[in-house]
Amino acid sequence: MPIWALFIAIIAIPVAFIVGLYNGLIKKRNRVKEAWADIDVQLKRRFDLIPNLIETVKGYVSHERETLESVTAARTAIMNAGSREAREAGENMLSDALKSLFAVSEAYPDLKASQNFVELQRELSDTENKIQAARRFYNSTVLEFNNSIQMVPANIIAGMLGFKAETFFKVEVEAERGVPNVSF
Repeated sequence: MPIWALFIAIIAIPVAFIVGLYNGLIKKRNRVKEAWADIDVQLKRRFDLIPNLIETVKGYVSHERETLESVTAARTAIMNAGSREAREAGENMLSDALKSLFAVSEAYPDLKASQNFVELQRELSDTENKIQAARRFYNSTVLEFNNSIQMVPANIIAGMLGFKAETFFKVEVEAERGVPNVSF
């Protein structure tokens, strides 16, 4: 084997290895972005259902203003969120507010019998399930990406090229475990 061919092989193999690692990291980072976009789509769907739900409930529970205002405030917080973390916090607030709203609805038989309310409640429940699935998918892609950029030898390339760990989508554990506070 000529010396020049050996020289080219010595250069080409590490370059090919680095290019393969880099392309793999880009692919995984893009999967994380895609997974976040999936969450965003479901959150937008829920976000768009909220005004219809509030209008339907208003006619039946006029003296439950605090509950309706908490849903509206959470929706506004999401609209004004500037970062992913602020958006997550707003989404957690909205989940809590919706739980309270549905708990309040139990005390109003006419509301529970309203076809509009039942349909909106069903759609929101379906959307919440889709959000949970999208969150799980997002967190699994973040785990895969973070593992990739933190494990040898990819961590060396990732560090040199500025890849940063992504954050998991977190829910407020205490708020999720608690029973909504509803007073009449």
